Amino acid sequence: MKFAVLQFFSWPGRRVALQTVYRRALERVQIMDGGGYDAVWLAEHHFSTYSVCPSVHIMGMHVADITRRLRIGTGVSLAAFYHPLRLAEEVALLDNLSGGRVNWGAGRGFDSKEMEVFGVSRDESYARFRENVEIVLQAWEDGPLSYAGRFATFRDVEVLPKPLQDPMPAWIASTSPDAIAWAAARGHAILLDPHATHAELSAKYARYESALAEHGFENNRDTPMARLIAIARTDEAAEAVARQGAQWTLDAYAAPGPGAPSKAERVERYVNEAIIHGSPAKVVDELKRLEEEIPLDYLLASILSHETFMLLTDEVIPRM
Repeated sequence: MKFAVLQFFSWPGRRVALQTVYRRALERVQIMDGGGYDAVWLAEHHFSTYSVCPSVHIMGMHVADITRRLRIGTGVSLAAFYHPLRLAEEVALLDNLSGGRVNWGAGRGFDSKEMEVFGVSRDESYARFRENVEIVLQAWEDGPLSYAGRFATFRDVEVLPKPLQDPMPAWIASTSPDAIAWAAARGHAILLDPHATHAELSAKYARYESALAEHGFENNRDTPMARLIAIARTDEAAEAVARQGAQWTLDAYAAPGPGAPSKAERVERYVNEAIIHGSPAKVVDELKRLEEEIPLDYLLASILSHETFMLLTDEVIPRM
């Protein structure tokens, strides 16, 4: 199993200086660079204290400067909100300056405030996202780009620099059946979300593998699967962290749709079916079970406490 961290820059209640949030997160990144972790994936969000990191590319450059071996993932670049050629330039520049350590993850986004502010309607967001991904990937190929699409048209434009990695490793954040089908039909690797239950995650992965095969592609790339995780010295303490993390997630980000279950029911769903939690020994056992059942081969850990991170690093990863 590979291990990585889906790094948020959460600022709950604005209780500490924002610079403290960044400092603590970057201290963890330096620990990750010391061994055991494949990558840190940086989460892009706007206009919310859920995670104050509006530019994963700028943050990625800082991570590159303070690390030597850790890969730097964008988890994700919200591609529908960018000019596609500017996005291609920024990610390629980061890849060059980091020594070829970028994992490019792209996502549509679903936050209504972000869409409203950036002038992207929900109805057109899927099409704009997919077109921008196609443009970015084509812009990284040798020579100039010509493209005629629904939202953008270019003629003989060469994006420079090209990424240092050839090809640039890229993943598409895929939550819905339609998104999984679109990515698989084009042979894209995918990222899977932290809000699905373990059973739902397994079903999504099976659907992806089946669709890949249907279109003649082999599944030869890692599939990072984001899981909320809470570890403490006792199972009871870890469950308390998991419950608090579920409540924060629901309050700050995962707003319910019409007809959704009550908040208490949704918290229980997270705690019982979506969050990996427990003592180090229990979490090792759970990870081994999920490795067989899903199969969970690449854990993209969404950390719910500092103790969780330290116990994952010092006591769980060495036993896996």
